[in-house]
Amino acid sequence: MAVYEIVKNGDPVLRQKAKPVPEITPNIKKLLDNMRDTMYASRGVGLAAPQIGVSKRVIVVDVGDGLYEIINPEIIESKGVETDIEGCLSIPGVVGEVPRAASVVVKGLNRDGKEVQISAKGFLARAFQHEIDHLEGILFIDRAQNVRREG
Repeated sequence: MAVYEIVKNGDPVLRQKAKPVPEITPNIKKLLDNMRDTMYASRGVGLAAPQIGVSKRVIVVDVGDGLYEIINPEIIESKGVETDIEGCLSIPGVVGEVPRAASVVVKGLNRDGKEVQISAKGFLARAFQHEIDHLEGILFIDRAQNVRREG
């Protein structure tokens, strides 16, 4: 598959609301494969399609317990609040403290078009919220406090 260059902050695609995927085609499956390869090559834990310049509602996430590929994801339930440090492949070298729901339930489609519902807490919940924000044109720095250069 292919590894894409990550779109950086300032590119208009990162501020656009991504378009829903009407049907899962071979091109959508190829997009998922390329996003996965790009995320792993960049040593990230999540990637949204706008981060490779594609305005579609597609995310991949792997916080260390396996790969999640979700098409048209939405958060249908959230509970609690936790604040933790976040960074973003599209804003290299910058971190900030971001309050997020402590647990979420995410609904969407898998690569086979089957509806999936994932209950997540902690770091996985944070990663899902971060990537779904990308689909809305929201960057972590929009929600962060104490934004600073890393290192």
